[in-house]
Amino acid sequence: MRSMRIQVFTTMFLAGIIPVILFSNIIIKAYNSQIITQRTDEIQSYATVIANLVLSSGFLSGESSDEVNRESEEIANIYQGRVMIIDQNLRIIKDTYNVETGKTAISTEVIQCMNGSKDKYTNTIGDYIQLTSAIVDPSTEKVTGAVLISFSTKSLAVLEDSVNYRAILIILALAICIVLFSFLYSALLSKPLQKVTESIDEVTRGDFDVALDIHSYSELESVSESFNRMIGFIQEQDNARQEFASNVSHELKTPLTSMKVLSDSLLSQEGMPEELYREFLGDITSEIERMTNIINDLLSMAKLEKNSADMTIVNISINELLDGVLKRLRPIAAKRNIELVYESYRPVVADVDEVKMSIALNNLIENAIKYNYDGGWVHVTLNADHKFFYVRIQDSGVGIPEELQDKIFERFYRVDKARSRETGGTGLGLALTRRAILLHRGSIKVYSKEKEGTTFTIRIPLNYVTAEN
Repeated sequence: MRSMRIQVFTTMFLAGIIPVILFSNIIIKAYNSQIITQRTDEIQSYATVIANLVLSSGFLSGESSDEVNRESEEIANIYQGRVMIIDQNLRIIKDTYNVETGKTAISTEVIQCMNGSKDKYTNTIGDYIQLTSAIVDPSTEKVTGAVLISFSTKSLAVLEDSVNYRAILIILALAICIVLFSFLYSALLSKPLQKVTESIDEVTRGDFDVALDIHSYSELESVSESFNRMIGFIQEQDNARQEFASNVSHELKTPLTSMKVLSDSLLSQEGMPEELYREFLGDITSEIERMTNIINDLLSMAKLEKNSADMTIVNISINELLDGVLKRLRPIAAKRNIELVYESYRPVVADVDEVKMSIALNNLIENAIKYNYDGGWVHVTLNADHKFFYVRIQDSGVGIPEELQDKIFERFYRVDKARSRETGGTGLGLALTRRAILLHRGSIKVYSKEKEGTTFTIRIPLNYVTAEN
């Protein structure tokens, strides 16, 4: 019963068949009751006719009346019953069965009629209904006798059985129709869900080229749209993973190839000058440092890819954090005579992960130094309002082409690969920075023009709020 299709089928079948059975029973009972009432009314009318004939013919006084006898016999034959006429003294003066003529009637209904309690009594006895009707003299308005008619209900029972049989046939026919309709409707309702299941199975098998196109109920259309968005996201993640693996492979292969070529050259040549040995070994050392930088950045990226639950949030001074970052980077800027200016508008204290925020700020400022002109400048400013703090890093460097600014946060993407190799860039710095800022529920924006410099602006909430809150 956990199957939605079975539940829908069962619900629709019960919702269809139960009202049919209830209404059919109500209608049949009402119909049967109406038949008995109608038969009773007919008999009552005949009892009234006999009473009138008895009064007009003086039958109660001992007068013989063929009309009364004939009418009584006809009614008894038609309704398979019995007619008795009783006088004021409870003596039976007419019995169509000719069994109790002359005897005394001791029926309770007859006695009550004689006393004038009611003018009509109906009593059910087995397969018969007994109707007792008073004979009232219109001139004196006194009860002078009673007509007792008992009639068989067997014919009514036969009619009732026939009606019940037909009702059962109709219910069975309706039940079959309801079963077919419920089956078809449940199948129609579950078919789109079956498509969803099949699509999920295909995704489980690794086929991401799946798209749901369901046009039925609005809820299922929403499921279809959400599924397609999910598949699109999975495809993007899978493509990013494959590209990341390819980039990592390429980035590590390049220095390894270079080192192999250099070492082969050293091994293949004998008697090389010491200066050449030193040059080759220096190149090998540079490639090893490059591989170390790549691996370190990959490890940092792996740490930042973890859930934000791994964030170690502390309330610290952002001013002091920037002071520490700038202190480490000033010697690098001084080597190229780049002016490094720091300006803080107010003391700022915020909830941050000190390590991750240091990585983000260090990468941005270090890039501003690396991709700058000798003798250039880098300006770092810190400001805050009641909700966020803002860090802006401006430089007078080479800038970023406008059409490439949306790609700079991708892993291993480098605007100028040749210059990146010269500066030791791995293409992971800005990806690390963006991830660290997003983990702080912040945002980062870039504005740049080629040969005119670049400006990065980051905005971080002063109070860290987890996703659950």
